[in-house]
Amino acid sequence: QVQLIESGGGLVQAGVSLRLSCVASGRTFSRYGMGWFRQAPGKEREFVGAISRNGDTTRYADSVKGRFTMSRDNAANTVYLQMNSLKPEDTAVYYCAARSFATYWSASTSKDEYDYWGQGTQVTVSS
Repeated sequence: QVQLIESGGGLVQAGVSLRLSCVASGRTFSRYGMGWFRQAPGKEREFVGAISRNGDTTRYADSVKGRFTMSRDNAANTVYLQMNSLKPEDTAVYYCAARSFATYWSASTSKDEYDYWGQGTQVTVSS
């Protein structure tokens, strides 16, 4: 089992950058595929980005492609989401998620494939 704790959210103006971090408990972080999802008020939770166990494969939602970048540091049990050129429509609670039994190179976009979730961190982008 793994526990996930997100940080780095906040209230920012459009156009600036934020970096979210997600720290995982335990000593087997490298065994998990990782993902970021977000949920805006009144909307379903949606995929943002995913990264494979070794960090070589990343996938992004079309809405964030070219602006957001995921990375991971397996030695530090941490996954990051660098968010540049933020827009008001990026406003949401951002959740980190971990996927068990992930193959070494795969990155999943489906929230149903993730077993563990953090508590979320709020990102609010004002215009």
